[in-house]
Amino acid sequence: MPEHVLLRHRDVPDIARLEVYRQHGGYEAWSQAVREMTPEEVIKVVSASGLRGRGGAFFPTGRKWALTVKDGGPNYLCCNGDESEPGTFKDRELMECNPHQVLEGCALAAYANAAETIYIYVRGEFQQPARALAQAIQEAYEAGYLGDDVLGTGKRLHAYLHVGAGAYICGEETALLSSVDGTRGWPRLRPPFPGQSGINRRPTVVNNVETLANVAPILLHGPEWFRQWGTVQVPGRKVYCLSGHVSQPGNYEAPLGVTLRELIYDHAGGVPGGKRVKAVLPGGSSTNYLSGEQLDVNMDPESVSAAGSMLGSAGVIVLDEDACIVRATRRLVRFYMRESCGQCTPCREGCGWLWRLYGKILDGQGKDSDLDLLLDICDGIATKSLCLLGDSVTFPVVSSLRLFRDEYEQHIRDGACPGCGRRAEVTNA
Repeated sequence: MPEHVLLRHRDVPDIARLEVYRQHGGYEAWSQAVREMTPEEVIKVVSASGLRGRGGAFFPTGRKWALTVKDGGPNYLCCNGDESEPGTFKDRELMECNPHQVLEGCALAAYANAAETIYIYVRGEFQQPARALAQAIQEAYEAGYLGDDVLGTGKRLHAYLHVGAGAYICGEETALLSSVDGTRGWPRLRPPFPGQSGINRRPTVVNNVETLANVAPILLHGPEWFRQWGTVQVPGRKVYCLSGHVSQPGNYEAPLGVTLRELIYDHAGGVPGGKRVKAVLPGGSSTNYLSGEQLDVNMDPESVSAAGSMLGSAGVIVLDEDACIVRATRRLVRFYMRESCGQCTPCREGCGWLWRLYGKILDGQGKDSDLDLLLDICDGIATKSLCLLGDSVTFPVVSSLRLFRDEYEQHIRDGACPGCGRRAEVTNA
């Protein structure tokens, strides 16, 4: 059983080069699909594998493709590489170190969805991943995998790299599509969904980088091979991002369903100094905190949801026993406040209100009623914003108050930080 499927560049040096990638099965799935399979057959194989989106929603990939409108007009495939979620850095490594696996997945997804044009949208700060993808696209054109006559089949497929301008909101698929269209990266109302109206108001499939990196291995080895890992509901392997208070932060590939404890202690080397885990954000900054007593939760969407949070992007942020939950949560609020696109009032005004209220508490000026006010503000944001950014800021706030309200109360009562021992101070941190 291979140690790596998604992160196999760690086992195969120089796999970013087309020559090396092909030596290890690269573009075999694409060559077979475009020559011998119909788009419907590609969708059938991906559906049988049980692959679900790895961007956070875990929507069945084959179902998304099957629902895309195919009316004979131009369709588009958009690869979402605008990875900006705090605590998440898996797509960066995939694009930078194995760009051809991502590109081959894009080609297969485009073929399955009657698309002749691929846009790979990369976060503006990802300069090296963008260079790696640009080189991979050039090599693919030169080898005949892209162009007006793909591998002599008469089929047409072109790929374009679109580098963003550093806006977190463009990771939201409809904001991303607005950006590709050349307008401000603002989320759109749904319906219509991208599969009905996306780029140039034409049907567009948007898939995450990691999702697409799974497609070529599935086509090459078959659905049952893919299903040997993971759970019945969510098969396959996953890249988990470990950061925060762990000895060895980084990306770790493991089957879906691995326990949080195993990720922290067996993969990431545990907590420095032998300290205990106080809290974990299991799916990036836009998820609910789990407590240090919940480390035996299985890291698959259903299990994490049952534990009270979300797997999301699998960006696991660990906080040790000395961490100040109030201060850490305020840092997350600051991020969302700065990254709010400002289009809708609940998010635009609510994030700033939360930020100022946290500052009041950390400055030693908080009142008991402020804790209920935090929850009231969150209630005014959640489910009332145009996109999920508004909901995202509320998750760590509400869950931290549920699990660690005593820390908030101590800040208000004593003007001290029970996590790090610092006295109250005016802070922009």
